[in-house]
Amino acid sequence: MCLTALVSLAAMLVLPLAMDAREPQAVEQSTQPSNRYEQTTEDYNRRLVELNRSVSGESPVAPPSDYRIGADDLLDITVLEASELDRVPRVTASGQISMAVVGTVRAAGLTTQELSAVIEEILRRNYIKDPHVNVQVREMQSHTVSVFGAVKKPGVFQIRGPKSVIELLSMAEGLGDDAGDTVIVDRHDEIHGYWSAESAARPAQETASVSGASADRDANDKATDSAETSQQLGTVQNGKTEADSGSSQTVEIDLKKLLASGDPRLNVPVYPGDVVKVTRAELVYVVGEVAKPGGFQLKTNENISVLQAVALAQGLTHTSAAAHSKIIRTDPATGQRQEIPIDLKKVLAGKVADPMLTARDIVFVPNSVGRTAMYRSLDAMISVGTGLAVYRW
Repeated sequence: MCLTALVSLAAMLVLPLAMDAREPQAVEQSTQPSNRYEQTTEDYNRRLVELNRSVSGESPVAPPSDYRIGADDLLDITVLEASELDRVPRVTASGQISMAVVGTVRAAGLTTQELSAVIEEILRRNYIKDPHVNVQVREMQSHTVSVFGAVKKPGVFQIRGPKSVIELLSMAEGLGDDAGDTVIVDRHDEIHGYWSAESAARPAQETASVSGASADRDANDKATDSAETSQQLGTVQNGKTEADSGSSQTVEIDLKKLLASGDPRLNVPVYPGDVVKVTRAELVYVVGEVAKPGGFQLKTNENISVLQAVALAQGLTHTSAAAHSKIIRTDPATGQRQEIPIDLKKVLAGKVADPMLTARDIVFVPNSVGRTAMYRSLDAMISVGTGLAVYRW
């Protein structure tokens, strides 16, 4: 009889404590948004690999008939009938090369076959009756594309001809954890004048693909109408094209739609001289004693509260010390870190206001045991990103 009474008393004491420990998690999970943040950046990168395999070796538009020589390219020139004339010249910044007997020749903008023909004609007039000249490009240094922003390996890449956005992002080894949902392609056609024939047709084709204009209107009308629409409204469905004094152009691509659909109209061509930028997403982090720690992408102009952020992380664990939580905020101007204590228990109970978070804020929920040791590891966790996924809406 005494044993039964003791068991009943123990149950009465333990059950309220267990219910209290689970209560914050239950409250948080009940407010969790549905159908959001189901994909991570790694999911995006896996999809990027799949799409790159499907378009590998293909070009979104027909490439030029041959590689066009440019400044800083290293050439290998051989003359069959006179080996003493063989040269390995580098194209100057002005686009020229120099050879004995031949003199100075403009090479930039020509294919290797065209340059061979020019040199053969000069030799035929002055030196050799029937010359045979072979020109090869030993090093490509002129056909560069810059990829930067939220990618794993930003840098400058050499390409022989047009590449798609998917291919360029793959060359940069995929998206960074903080990648946003917009890719910006800046056209700089003046860098490579020999692309003028191809680039003259590009604006109409790309504008038509992103604006959804009717198919019965000619390409020039589409380009003109879309540019006017962009100026008036500032945006175009699935993308935006803006002309800049006739020599450069900006194309904006909805990365989320591109990866989801693989739509070739969004997978626009990237040409030598272009610049590709992946915008960075605004994120908030929730780390520590939550069910799904990580970074969470904010929508444009979106602000969320601490409780909403914890809800996105699927609530607190039963070992959390909710009353000792912190918001860690870094001043973007000075880099100085500010720690803001917050009692999540009181916030859940409605006793204090639910603070709003700003981009790059970190909500840290410590463990009820060893809070100090865990907090010391927070800096390394955030800076290195170890074990932190970034979830995307």
